Amino acid sequence: MKEILSDIDRWVARGERVALARVVDIAGSGPRLPGAAMAVSELGEVAGSVSGGCVEGAVVTEALEVLADDSRRMATFGYSDDDAFAVGLTCGGTVHLFIEPLDTAMHEMLSAAIRDDRPVCMATVVAGPLTGSKVLLDRDGAASGAISDPDLHRVVVRDALGELTAGRTGVRHYGEHGEAGTEDVTVFIESFAPSPRMLVFGAVDFTGALVRVAKVLGYRVTVCDAREVFATRARFPQADEVVVDWPNRLLDRIGADLGPRDAVCVLTHDHKFDVPAILAALRTDVGYLGAMGSRRTSDERLERLRAEDVDLDELDRRLHAPIGLDLGARTPEETAVAIAAEIIAERTGRRAGSLRAGDGPIH
Repeated sequence: MKEILSDIDRWVARGERVALARVVDIAGSGPRLPGAAMAVSELGEVAGSVSGGCVEGAVVTEALEVLADDSRRMATFGYSDDDAFAVGLTCGGTVHLFIEPLDTAMHEMLSAAIRDDRPVCMATVVAGPLTGSKVLLDRDGAASGAISDPDLHRVVVRDALGELTAGRTGVRHYGEHGEAGTEDVTVFIESFAPSPRMLVFGAVDFTGALVRVAKVLGYRVTVCDAREVFATRARFPQADEVVVDWPNRLLDRIGADLGPRDAVCVLTHDHKFDVPAILAALRTDVGYLGAMGSRRTSDERLERLRAEDVDLDELDRRLHAPIGLDLGARTPEETAVAIAAEIIAERTGRRAGSLRAGDGPIH
């Protein structure tokens, strides 16, 4: 949704009707995760993607039909090798889409929240009675819209807030009045959590490259260095924030807000900066913690950290040092890619390696 807001806003401003297709569930290998969205204007303009190109043409046809008869429907596309011209996913999976006319009023509220980076979630009934009903919730439970059955509304709101807290998107099944254990009603809960944060400590030459890569991945990036002459907006124009301070003092202020989706990258490779920064980061719930340096520097840093009475098991489990995957990177740009790759592998729980060498699903 974040990728197509401006296109939708432009069409709505021109007075055009819009259909929205969203991936609500996948089975097997799928090219796009639940939440992937594609919008189609009544004039046939398209924004976004739900399959990376496999079924987009068929989805456009379905979307224009939805606009023509003002309907809402589920559409399922799977793999077929019986017909060379059949519409399906070449990866072999199955994707379930919900296609509906855009609710302009709800879209305006959702768009405003996303642009302001406010956490919200949208719960939409996609199958069963009351299909198309939706409710938009903020982190405090304030609701816009409603599901007309009060019992179903209550349990959906409860579950949606839980999914928002975890930053998850997916489907839930209920009875007609919110009962558990049945599948009469399917509700798609889509979480729009704030952008994950990346704190980059050290205003060094590698930092600019890492900032650029992190922004491509959707991070809100803060560069922090105690040396005022190096930590400048002119040197890191793409950073969301440049802070002149000691890294550990910044973490003392904001560390409580860091969570599993966030990352701390210590690029100072200077013990007087990076040891206090790592100790402060270990006191947070940040999902990724990495520190740059040669193997000798990393070994010396570990000795200093052990002298600080840290939990050695936690240190071994959480600290990635030397930082990044072993890709043979040499330039700042290649190193930034290696760091980003390790962050992704840590988040997904995958043991990084070549796709060619594995035999499991690639998504």
